[in-house]
Amino acid sequence: MKSQPERETAACPRVLMAGLRGSTGKTLVSLGLISAWQARGVSVAPFKKGPDYIDSAWHTRAGTRPCRNLDSYLMTEEEIRRSVGQHGRAADLALIEGNHGLFDGVGAEATASSAELAKLLGSPVVLVVDCTKTTRTVAAMVLGCQHMDPELRLAGVLLNRVATPRQQKAVRTAVEEICGLPVLGSIPRLPDLPFPERHLGLLTPAEHPEVAGPIAIARETVEAHVNLDRLKALAESAPPLRWTTREEPQIPVGPAEGGVRVGVVRDSAFTFYYPENLEALERLGARVVEVNALTDPDLPPLDALYIGGGYPETHAAALAANGAFRATLRREIEAGLPVIAECGGLIYLSEAMVMDGVSHPMVGIFPVTFELGKRPWGHGYASVEVAEVNPFFPPGMALRGHEFRYSYARSARTEALRLAFHMQRGTGFDGERDGLTYKNVLASFCHFHAGGTREWAGAVVRQAWLHAERRRVSMRVGAANGDGEPAALELAGSVGARSGLA
Repeated sequence: MKSQPERETAACPRVLMAGLRGSTGKTLVSLGLISAWQARGVSVAPFKKGPDYIDSAWHTRAGTRPCRNLDSYLMTEEEIRRSVGQHGRAADLALIEGNHGLFDGVGAEATASSAELAKLLGSPVVLVVDCTKTTRTVAAMVLGCQHMDPELRLAGVLLNRVATPRQQKAVRTAVEEICGLPVLGSIPRLPDLPFPERHLGLLTPAEHPEVAGPIAIARETVEAHVNLDRLKALAESAPPLRWTTREEPQIPVGPAEGGVRVGVVRDSAFTFYYPENLEALERLGARVVEVNALTDPDLPPLDALYIGGGYPETHAAALAANGAFRATLRREIEAGLPVIAECGGLIYLSEAMVMDGVSHPMVGIFPVTFELGKRPWGHGYASVEVAEVNPFFPPGMALRGHEFRYSYARSARTEALRLAFHMQRGTGFDGERDGLTYKNVLASFCHFHAGGTREWAGAVVRQAWLHAERRRVSMRVGAANGDGEPAALELAGSVGARSGLA
């Protein structure tokens, strides 16, 4: 029986850290705040606005709770409120890091902006301002934000990259007198921050040689230059948050005997996973099993596999060196293992990845060779229409996601490719299509968020159940008559037909 959604309310102290543009220091400040508050015994539920895996991973490492993404393009408004409410009420406060500039969003109307998110959540906003080579003009920029949307609660300003005490005094005086907002801190210009960047953003924590070092610097900086007590009081001034409980999707098949095991390739090459996606699988009865494509010699017994995004390009040589794992995965795919892959996962399932002129063999499922380019080949939000039959989503369904990659198809045997998605927004595989399919594999450049694409987790669990049933029936019939494969496949096909997934 379906559970009926209920209304819930919680105090949920919260604050959103925003900027006038990207690269103003929001991430450094947010990491420092999370770590500093945790050190004081204040538990923090971290959130990141937008489809960002890397900053979120750093937030998670800075505290004790997983960082969750909030995005009104990928998620419904109710799902956003629910996420902040349910996870924020379990902590002392919720810290939300915005992205881009405060009012930057999708299209000319800039929907899905940090400002829009703050209003949706009733969250006060603190503006982190880069003060490089400016003084009184900072007040003009802050004043412009105040007038841009009077309904937005712009509640404080934090100065960053301040060069001298004289500059700090001039900017603080102008902001407080002209804008009427408190300046909650002033961070000096810091040389040689240990946050190296590359294509797609910061180096991930999984690849950083010393994660604790940068977080410690961020914490010490915030503790020395930011008024933590005033900022906490500001978060506590947010009104109570209201949301409805989740109504779980119904899976049209029952659980396999003993449940299903869904593998997740998780190592330093594949790190791009939303916590909500893995939790959604678990809520539907799947057991999530982590596997390592760099070091594991083979796959454990699995009923389905999820390969997320990451940096297979920079790990191409190491992935290629683990030939035993690649061979096992290829063999399992040929035997019918359901696999859903996103971006880096698609690249891993290709024939080869070229780095610095050297071709590294990959799993070899799709006849494509990829190469790392010097510019983004797909960058931003995406939407697709399911146009062809595939293992996971029915034709006609519309899906929203996002893509961000520098790799491109250097060569491909296009006549051997089947693509299930028609691009309505975004680049996809070839500008018009995405969603490469082979047997029970679906691989695309689109990343999906289970909070917005509610069908995602159910589709994975259904395919895992069907695969488990096929194996169980095959073993049972084979044990009975010695070669029962045709009968097993016939029975498994009838199971799929009853579930609408054959």
